[in-house]
Amino acid sequence: MGVLDNLSLALSQIASWEVLLAIFIGTAYGTLVGALPGMGTVVALVVALPFTYSMGTPAAIALLLSIYCASVYGGSITAILINTPGTPQSAATVLDGYPMARSGKADLALGWATFASAFGGVFSLIVLIIAAPQLARLSVYFGPVETFALILFALTCIAWVSSGSMVKGLLAGAIGLFLASIGPDNMTGLSRFGFGIDALAGGLSLISVLIGLFALSEAFTRAAYYVQGKPPDVAGVGFRLPPWSDIRIRLRMLVQSSAIGTAIGILPGTGATAATFVSYAEAKRTSPRRENFGKGEPDGVVASEASNNAVTGGALVPTLALGIPGDGGTVVLLGALLIQGLVPGVQLFQNNPEIMIGAFIVILIANLLMVVFGAIGARGFRRVMGLPEPLLMGWVVLMSVVGAFAVRGNPIDVVVAVLAGLFGVVMRLAGVPVAPIVIGMALGKTLEQSLRQGLMLNDGSFLAFFGQPIAVGIFVITLVFVGAPIYTAYRKGRGA
Repeated sequence: MGVLDNLSLALSQIASWEVLLAIFIGTAYGTLVGALPGMGTVVALVVALPFTYSMGTPAAIALLLSIYCASVYGGSITAILINTPGTPQSAATVLDGYPMARSGKADLALGWATFASAFGGVFSLIVLIIAAPQLARLSVYFGPVETFALILFALTCIAWVSSGSMVKGLLAGAIGLFLASIGPDNMTGLSRFGFGIDALAGGLSLISVLIGLFALSEAFTRAAYYVQGKPPDVAGVGFRLPPWSDIRIRLRMLVQSSAIGTAIGILPGTGATAATFVSYAEAKRTSPRRENFGKGEPDGVVASEASNNAVTGGALVPTLALGIPGDGGTVVLLGALLIQGLVPGVQLFQNNPEIMIGAFIVILIANLLMVVFGAIGARGFRRVMGLPEPLLMGWVVLMSVVGAFAVRGNPIDVVVAVLAGLFGVVMRLAGVPVAPIVIGMALGKTLEQSLRQGLMLNDGSFLAFFGQPIAVGIFVITLVFVGAPIYTAYRKGRGA
């Protein structure tokens, strides 16, 4: 069969009502679940997986791929409107998305998030189609040492999101790294920092801490100020795509952030959370509007949402070409492919090219549908945000508690979320940024595991890390990123 024949067969499969309905339902469901704090991509896919057992292969793949793409975008909705990232992938979106909403530009913030998400998804899809086999080979060269170097580089974004005080930001990052170390040791299985509390034996849930620091701390802070005078509401809720003139001056940012997300997505085990903070830090470093970051700058929303949605296509590269899951969501997708009798790898492209072409078309349709659902759902967002503040914040607290519990079904996660919320209030009063805590906690386990595995492979010698060319290159880039703000501050000090 030629390429045109395979394309024709794939289009005929996609055109069936079962597949089109699966794409529509998957995109809507993924957007909704992504917007619910604590749910996330993996939960959305796991819940939908049993429904695919009785479905045909094209429809099953269409449903899961649509959910996979849309759930990442859905997290930006609550991140912008109520300062609560629906998924960890949208944690960086709150840094500028919520300030935009508070300044009366919620509709534009949602428009930027939607457009950037679709752009990043389509960008990574193009890379997936053109360079899947070649890029998959590159991911094979990333062992524990290279992964450690990459995660260490990702941690440098703490320096770029710590506005005001670098010391406070580094302290918050260290707190996040400590929280990541609580629970079982991945290498030995021994419990660490449990303090004799059985409930802490399984460690802390990132979702619970994230919900507490962002959502509950926001609700608690509003409750404290409500008796003195109602704080300004989120205004301008709706949906408004940015004008072409604004898009044009940010095309470089869109491409840059999408490229970062795609590249990191290709590397197994790194994930969208690392990609979004790396992209945000790079955007803050290179943007001509860098002084507005943290105050409602669209560049921040673009950097976060373009990169985290680009990860979806990037993560599918090793999943489809090598059978190596790129992140948690692709683990479920890999299982679904095996259930359908499809074994990922080179043979998948050779024996079932129409399935792969159909999957590419599904991803494209799902990314375009996200724009439609974002525009249609704006009316619903407006009604929700029009509720009285006590009722709205009560709903936020309720959904936060449910989301914290639903992740693992562990009641201690609710307690952790509440304590993190109270701690978040203290951090706000002290002027300490909370984003570095999330960064440290999100990357801490991977950093530790890759470091220890690298040391085991090199007989405990850390100096051997500098004998790996890829790792050395990343270390050099990390040094440049760490030294840049220090050098800038030094230059400013001499000028003064």
